[in-house]
Amino acid sequence: MSTDPARLRLGGMALANGLLVHGPGHWAAAVVDEHGRTIVRSGPRPRLSLGSLDRVPLARGLARMAEMLMVVPAARKDVPEARLAMEDGPMGAIMAGAMAATAASRRLIRSAAGQEAVAAALALAPPLLALRASDAAAWHAVEHKSIAAYERAGEAGIAGNAQDPKEHDRCGSNLVLPMVVASAAGNLMARRMPTRRTRLLARVTATAVAVGASVEAFAFAERHPRHPVSRAIHGAGHAIQAGFVTREPDAAQLAVGRAAMEEVLRAERMAGATT
Repeated sequence: MSTDPARLRLGGMALANGLLVHGPGHWAAAVVDEHGRTIVRSGPRPRLSLGSLDRVPLARGLARMAEMLMVVPAARKDVPEARLAMEDGPMGAIMAGAMAATAASRRLIRSAAGQEAVAAALALAPPLLALRASDAAAWHAVEHKSIAAYERAGEAGIAGNAQDPKEHDRCGSNLVLPMVVASAAGNLMARRMPTRRTRLLARVTATAVAVGASVEAFAFAERHPRHPVSRAIHGAGHAIQAGFVTREPDAAQLAVGRAAMEEVLRAERMAGATT
């Protein structure tokens, strides 16, 4: 990964029919519509005014996650042809299966800690399985390859995105391990609340804290990649990516990824020229 400060920090999201990428100030999407045409559009990235929250660890993690999610409806508004992975996957069956597995685990596992760990893992299963069950797994690899190509060689490197790996250290899959651990710990503590109402409130609070803590763990792993905790986070993330939620894209999909990258860089460049 390049450390060239002139290169923008880019993120992205795999769609069921294309790629959504975002930079510091703009998003861009390139999608293939039902007629096989590539649609490319961009727009300003929604931002939250964090103020003093930017210095509060768990709160800033929640805010960062919210900002990332806000990009999706903004892009969908301007690119109605875009489809999310969950729209293509058999979500009803996946969610029913996850709920049944959670109920069964609570009967079969005696340990409260074990029950909560399994429940936390199964709660994350539907989006991962939906990704796997749709074409978004290939688009997920396009996202990683395209961003890695830019980080490796700048804008000129985008043309060679086929050679880059389909796994990336900043993939959201690196949130899975810290999310499972934080969710299980929080829900285990919530069990100790005296009433049903306070237990429910504690579980909601634990979920919010788990999201914030996971984002903080993600950032820590990026800053300290050789730390044992970081190695565990990246190891779990890479295993999920390699064996589960990415697959090698074809040449046409890689070309669409290049179009999304070129458009987001164009939008950022134009914004810079007018400021």
